[in-house]
Amino acid sequence: MMNEEQVNVIIQRWRDTPGEHLDLEDYQKFKDFGSACLTQGDSEQLLTFLQDEKNQGLIKIMGCVLIGPLIKDVLKKGKSLDHCQAAITHLITTCSPNELLHSLLELIEDIAPGVISETILVLIPHLQTVLLQLEEGKAAGVGSALSALQKQLSRLPVPYTRQQEEADQYGVCRCCHALAAFTKPFIEEVKRKNGNYITNSEDEELRTELLKFCMWSLREPLLEAELNRDRKSALWLFATEIMVILPAIHESLSELLFFNSVKKSPQMDSSQSTESRACLAYLLFVQLISIDSFPAIFSPVFVLQCNMEYINQLLSSKKESHLLKGLALYGKSLESVQDDSLTVSLLELRSFNSVPKNLQRVLKDCPIQHLRESGLKVFQLFINKLDHEAKHKFFRCMLKTSNHAGVESYIVKNIRSQVEFSMQPGNANRWFLGEELLSLLRLVFYLPQGAQTDLLNSMDRIMETLNLLRYLLIRDKKLKSTADAWEELYRIKDEYLKVLRVCISISRGYYCAELKALREDQKLKAKEARDAARSSGLVKRMTVKHEKVSNMSPEAQHQVLQSALVTFDLMESLIVRVEEITEEKVKTPSQTTLSTSDEPLSPCSEN
Repeated sequence: MMNEEQVNVIIQRWRDTPGEHLDLEDYQKFKDFGSACLTQGDSEQLLTFLQDEKNQGLIKIMGCVLIGPLIKDVLKKGKSLDHCQAAITHLITTCSPNELLHSLLELIEDIAPGVISETILVLIPHLQTVLLQLEEGKAAGVGSALSALQKQLSRLPVPYTRQQEEADQYGVCRCCHALAAFTKPFIEEVKRKNGNYITNSEDEELRTELLKFCMWSLREPLLEAELNRDRKSALWLFATEIMVILPAIHESLSELLFFNSVKKSPQMDSSQSTESRACLAYLLFVQLISIDSFPAIFSPVFVLQCNMEYINQLLSSKKESHLLKGLALYGKSLESVQDDSLTVSLLELRSFNSVPKNLQRVLKDCPIQHLRESGLKVFQLFINKLDHEAKHKFFRCMLKTSNHAGVESYIVKNIRSQVEFSMQPGNANRWFLGEELLSLLRLVFYLPQGAQTDLLNSMDRIMETLNLLRYLLIRDKKLKSTADAWEELYRIKDEYLKVLRVCISISRGYYCAELKALREDQKLKAKEARDAARSSGLVKRMTVKHEKVSNMSPEAQHQVLQSALVTFDLMESLIVRVEEITEEKVKTPSQTTLSTSDEPLSPCSEN
């Protein structure tokens, strides 16, 4: 530790030495001197030293090395806060902007995990001041600063619920607000330059860096956040700021979304760029931010077609925030499209093929109920928008590829609705009557595993299929107009019911045997328990025979097995009713009235 006299000697040497002759050791000693003052609580003395007129040449050369220690002391929020802030302000106005920028960027890179937001909030005003002082390389400096700040901000968890956002435990909302304020003077500079049509490479580079900032912000944090126009939260206001910045820097929203004019950024790959534009589409079309300034010349079908890329990106994610935005954007994009207007040629586009597959994944695998419910509504809305030929092709594709009884039953229900519509006066079309309908029915009346089909897993589809068959036999007038079609329907029906009866018989036999074995097992266990109680506590090892339900209690096993048998009875009763209708049609061909007993049945029906 040097005494005061030694320190004064060194300081005088620094004053007398030209800047180019100061070496790394001098810079380190100067930094150690400032750090020692702060550690010993002599911040006022340090401020006096920095403001001393005799030291200004020295401060201008080496002062930037003190930025780090001063910022760290400010973060402690101790008694020396005012002195440290004044010292930083003096250094910012005295030292070289380029060297200060370098020091500040190093500080950002080295932020400790526990003080990310606090450090960003302290640094941003000083960083803005330094950048505004730059005469050359301002655009590159702004880009480096924004990139470094956003990289650190991305390490923080994004608040999702209202409570999390209001608490802002990690400071994400405050940092976003500070970032928006940080960019304002640079946005004004771009507006002013472009407004006068005096642009050069530097101006264009600054505009590009601000565009990168907006696109990054759309992906992080806005894509992760819950945004709702009914609740003007902090992140909602930040989203609004971003949507204002884009046109302010002369970036067309329609070009960004529909013509992919985003400048290539080394910090953002193509999938990240798609995610950013997906969030932009969500803010525009769902939350309606800036929609008043969006051109109204694009047709609803064109908007849907362009948005399908973003919808597909969002629905391919497993994050709730992404799925929620994807479903909402899909629904809004479909709402403006006229019913029965999307042609079969659109289904050949990759996005129109991929989106339904991802939507199926949501319907089948998503554990969040409200997302599955929203997904089903959008699924039906998409079906409604397809024309007859497109519906026919889509139904065929779903029946062949979905491999999910719930989805398939929903498709079968839609087929019935289309047949019913086509039978009404003036609505006849070849896709849901005649030979084209039969090609669809061959896929409907089909058990992929034949007699080995798992009836319980396939229950939804089978029940809906039997209801469709019953409906077709009752509403036979239109079908009978084509004798060949009517005969083919009977042939398909006979083959389907024949296999289904065998399947029911096998399944009933199996589950009856399981139920009998369960009852015998319970009796055996009860007897063993009684014997054990009478035999001086000898514990006997009891085995579980039925592995499929072995983890359930005996009562739950019994309920499952009994429910399966009831389901088989319900299926068989439907088959019997179908056969009765067939016989009635043979005896009285003119009968076409649907009786109340022939309303569609579901697995939940009591009769």
